[in-house]
Amino acid sequence: MPKEQDRIELLQGTLDMLVLRTLLFGPAHGHAIAKHIQRTSDEVLQVEHGSLYPALHRLHRKGWIASKWQPMPDRNRTAKYYRLTPAGRRQLTREESKWQKLAQAIRRVMRTA
Repeated sequence: MPKEQDRIELLQGTLDMLVLRTLLFGPAHGHAIAKHIQRTSDEVLQVEHGSLYPALHRLHRKGWIASKWQPMPDRNRTAKYYRLTPAGRRQLTREESKWQKLAQAIRRVMRTA
């Protein structure tokens, strides 16, 4: 598990892409989305609820995700589950393309610096 100083702040706009990518695998509630990002990044990326829920609302307003209250498996309560919409899939493709261009540009600069 990385130390606190090993954790990296997400670049602005990156959280939206990571949420869309997470929902590509199927519907999930907010806490599960945050845990998936944390777990798959080997604990390097911490998604705080104060950042996640505004991002989910923003993505919902843009029509890239939809939500529905559903019972939680093995729990006696409901949670809001989010799913990717067709428009969200298209946006994810655009975001991943922009991210790849950015990563390539940074690699080029780092090689010459």
